[in-house]
Formats: sequence, structure tokens, C-alpha cells
Amino acid sequence: MIPSGKAKLAGVIGWPVGHSSSPRLHGYWLEHYGIDGAYVPLGVEPANFERVLHVLPLLGFVGVNVTVPHKEAALAAVDVADPLAQRIGAVNTVIVRRDGGLEGRNSDAYGFLENIKTAVPGWDAASGPAVVLGAGGAARAVCAALVDDGAPEVRVVNRTAARAEALAAAIGSRCRVLPWSERCGALDGAGLLVNATTLGMTGQPPLDLDLDRLPRAAVVNDVVYAPLETALLKMAARRGNRTVDGLGMLLHQARPGFKAWFGVEPEVTSALRAFLSQDPAG
Repeated sequence: MIPSGKAKLAGVIGWPVGHSSSPRLHGYWLEHYGIDGAYVPLGVEPANFERVLHVLPLLGFVGVNVTVPHKEAALAAVDVADPLAQRIGAVNTVIVRRDGGLEGRNSDAYGFLENIKTAVPGWDAASGPAVVLGAGGAARAVCAALVDDGAPEVRVVNRTAARAEALAAAIGSRCRVLPWSERCGALDGAGLLVNATTLGMTGQPPLDLDLDRLPRAAVVNDVVYAPLETALLKMAARRGNRTVDGLGMLLHQARPGFKAWFGVEPEVTSALRAFLSQDPAG
């Protein structure tokens, strides 16, 4: 559908942003639901981020997604942020209100849980400890989601201990920090393993992790979706663990923003996954 002069405008702000799959994702939904709208990539350097964000209402934007490296800056720049975004310390969805004010939200936690629960029907966070590798924005969202969904313990393992400690202090007492050198031992008795680092992503160093101590009943998730099947997921699948790729998190985290901007609750379908899988890097 070709946008008219009255089209609702949204987009994604990042630096760089050319790799993002969000324009293809939202473009698919706009076409599928016959909505008069457009979703565009906005490459904005960090030094210009806040100024660009505040000019969006003047350009007629109804909102934007925010991706690396701007999520923490967005929290400080918006007029109001929801409690979850404040707790996670990052905003990935900005809503332009009727008065022109900017409201910040974080839908990464929602996207993570929806991805796991859709891919593994019957999975329950309360069924056992979870191990989360990483302490950045994605890891913070994952840990918040797990704690809020009833995980009895979340073992946070990160290469920089101070960042892991800060995450645990922000998210809650059920987060327990373990040093990177103990990452293999942390898998003992775990019901879920989540890689929330960039290790294993295309162009990044591999994730060095021995899964021997991970129960075979555990679910293994990688938030990385380029490649779609990471070395971690391949290794886990070979030993019989159920695996969940990172594409679903991207798809589900986009749903709340799309509904807020365009007024339609979009669905994540097999056809959509197939469409995005053709070009998953983002």
C-alpha cells in the first residue's frame, strides 16, 4: 500500500541503522492490514539523538523504536517513562502523545517471554533456575521478565562483574551474580539458558561455553538472530535440549509499539517468520 499525505509515520532510530529488520517487519504489517502508514529507518549519531527525538512530533511522527546505541539515552530524553523501562534502564519504544510529549516504554521483556512461551508451549519460568549470559540492555530485559514471571533464581554471568552487579541491584534479589569463569558450573540444575550477549553473532567472537552440566530438559535461547541458528543453538539441539532462536523476540517486542502507533494488534505468524527469515540480519 502506497502511503498517502495523511499517512501515520513511525520508524526506528539507531546508529548505524541499515542492518535493522524493523522496517521490513513493520512494512509487512502495514501492507498486511491495509494501513495508511510508513515506517522508516533513521540513522542518527549519538550526539544528535536527543535533538532528533524531540523534533519528531513536529514532523508528524506517531512514534519510533529505539535501537543500539540509543536505548539508555532515550530513557533520559523522554518526558515520561513507564516503570518497567525505568527498572530496566532503557527505552526501546517511544510514543508521541497528543500533546506532543514523548512517552518511553520497554517491550523487550514482553518480546522475550512471548517468544519463549510461543516456541515452547507449557514452559514456566517458575519451574527452575535460569542462567542469563550478559548484563547489557537485552540481559536486563530478560532478567526483569524472568523475575516478574516467577523464576526462583536468575544466575547472571557476565564478563564485567560490575555491570552484572548493577543489573542485579536494579532488577531484584532473585538475581545472583556469578563470575564469567564459572559460567559452565552455573548451568547445574538450570531450567533455562539465555545468551543475551553478542557472542556468536555474525562478525563477533564465538561463545565459549561447555553445556555438559546443563540438564537436557532445559530450554536454550539465544537472543542473537543473525545467524538465526547460532552455534550455541546447534550444540544444544544436538544434545537434545529444546531451542528457541532470537527472531521471535524481535517480532513480539514490536507488537506493542505497532498497536500504539497504528491502532491494530498485529499477529506473529509463520508467514511473517518466513518473510523475515529471508533477511534476518538486523
